Amino acid sequence: MLRITVWNEYKHEREYEAIRRVYPEGIHGCIASFLEKEEDFVIRTATFDMPEHGLTDEVLKETDVLIIWSHGLQEEFSDIVAERVQHYVLAGMGLIALHSAHFSKIMKKLLGTSMTLKWKHGDREKLWCTAPTHPIAAGIPEVIEIPEEEMYGEFFDIPKPDDVIFTGWFAGGQVFRSGCTFSRGYGKIFYFQPGHEEYPIYHMPQIQQIIINAVRFCAPVKVNRAYPECEEVKS
Repeated sequence: MLRITVWNEYKHEREYEAIRRVYPEGIHGCIASFLEKEEDFVIRTATFDMPEHGLTDEVLKETDVLIIWSHGLQEEFSDIVAERVQHYVLAGMGLIALHSAHFSKIMKKLLGTSMTLKWKHGDREKLWCTAPTHPIAAGIPEVIEIPEEEMYGEFFDIPKPDDVIFTGWFAGGQVFRSGCTFSRGYGKIFYFQPGHEEYPIYHMPQIQQIIINAVRFCAPVKVNRAYPECEEVKS
């Protein structure tokens, strides 16, 4: 069984009626609902307002893959909790960062760059699969049409990805590395751009399948191995 924790700020859905209509159970609830259909997935959800943001040592020890969505509370997120998540990723826990979670403290700590990009609201996106043999692309068509999405554009200040699986093209002419993998320590990371809170992106079956595939790809080979700062080699 794979143990997945879906984390969401759960801020916009409570503050704006239009967003609540799109995600009445919160973005985390929507993602959890389709992940729960996988027989070998065990799902837990957590949100910003929970003690330690719901990401305690006890929770992370029982998490094989952590999915995060963040936007409005990036700076308010605890440095201590961000460092804790970083430690667990280095020790082998998988991480999937969705949409504006690129700018989270967790991703900045793990990838070490500013994570800045260009953006604007309301644009049509064609999400092209540019690595069709990658496991995260299994069963995904050559292109996914997203009628309305927040545009993210280059330059995207990230370190060189292991793989760029999806590339977004927007009607305004911008392009973006929309689905990238990284390795840090023993952990695997997948960043996936689609998912602005105003649009029903996570209700799309093809987007759901990408996230399911990413969970399986990011799942650790060795769960929660201690990550030593310096490991003595004995002859």
